[in-house]
Amino acid sequence: MPLPTEEQFHKLEIQLKMREAPIARAQKIREDMPKTQKDCEKFETMLLPASSGYSSVTSELGQIAKKSGVSLQGTSFKPTAIPARGLTELAMESTIEGDYRNVILFLNGLQRSANIYEVESLTLAPQKDNKGPANAIKVQLQLKTYFRNS
Repeated sequence: MPLPTEEQFHKLEIQLKMREAPIARAQKIREDMPKTQKDCEKFETMLLPASSGYSSVTSELGQIAKKSGVSLQGTSFKPTAIPARGLTELAMESTIEGDYRNVILFLNGLQRSANIYEVESLTLAPQKDNKGPANAIKVQLQLKTYFRNS
C-alpha cells in the first residue's frame, strides 16, 4: 500500500482535527457538568418562594415605579408550572407611564433588582392613548420572573 502524498496527509490531519473537536467539547461539558449543576441549584435557591412571590413582586414593582417616577398600571399575572425543575414561571403584563428618562430609570431598576426580571417586550402605546403630560410616554411591558415551589 503506497504512502499518502503530503497533500493527502494534510487533508487527513484536518479531518482528524475536525472529528476530535466535538469530542473534546463533549468531554469539557461532562467535566463542567457538576459545577454547572451546583450553579443552577444556587440560582434556584435565590428565587423567591412561590408562597410569597406574588406580593413581593407586586411590592417591588411598585417601589421601583415610585423611585423612578413612573406610574404603574394594570399589572396582570399568568403563572406556568415547570414541574421538572420545581419552579413556577410568572408572566406579567403592565403599563408604565412617564417621561422617557423615567421609563429608562424604571427598566434600570428592574435590571438592578435582586430578583430576576426578564423583559420580554416593550411596546410604545399610541400617542392618542397618552392622557398624561405632553412629554409622557406610555409603554406596555411584558416581563417574566420565576419562583421556586416550596
